[in-house]
Amino acid sequence: MIHYQLRCSSDHAFDGWFADSASFDKQAKRGLVECPFCGSIKVERALMAPMLPKKGNQKAEPVPAKAPEKAVVPEKLPAEVRALLHRIRDEVERNADYVGPEFADEARRIHNGESDARAIYGEASEADAEALADDGIEIARIPWLPRADS
Repeated sequence: MIHYQLRCSSDHAFDGWFADSASFDKQAKRGLVECPFCGSIKVERALMAPMLPKKGNQKAEPVPAKAPEKAVVPEKLPAEVRALLHRIRDEVERNADYVGPEFADEARRIHNGESDARAIYGEASEADAEALADDGIEIARIPWLPRADS
């Protein structure tokens, strides 16, 4: 799977997951990639965030994650999009280490080789996210829907 940050013609930013680069190109050309905010099918790729593999057999403890402070998730998402976001959340929780509010610090340590390279998730302020980007550290923001069972 490959993760792309996407942007529509109305300048809405959102994320998408595809089997590979060709899958995105094929779906976008056919008008199958749609902005969840406005429905535009004029969508382009923005920066790509690589997934870092977990080292060894470490397993992250399941920790309830809270939504980022400025998460923008439209109230009326199609059911298919909601289901996809729930599946993404499950994959992230299953395959990444939750580092909570220490996300920016841990991402910087991983980038600098001071911590083991692995997938992580947590919370970061807008200022921390911008500082990471300024330092060349790529991160991805995922709309974090509340669990259906909570």
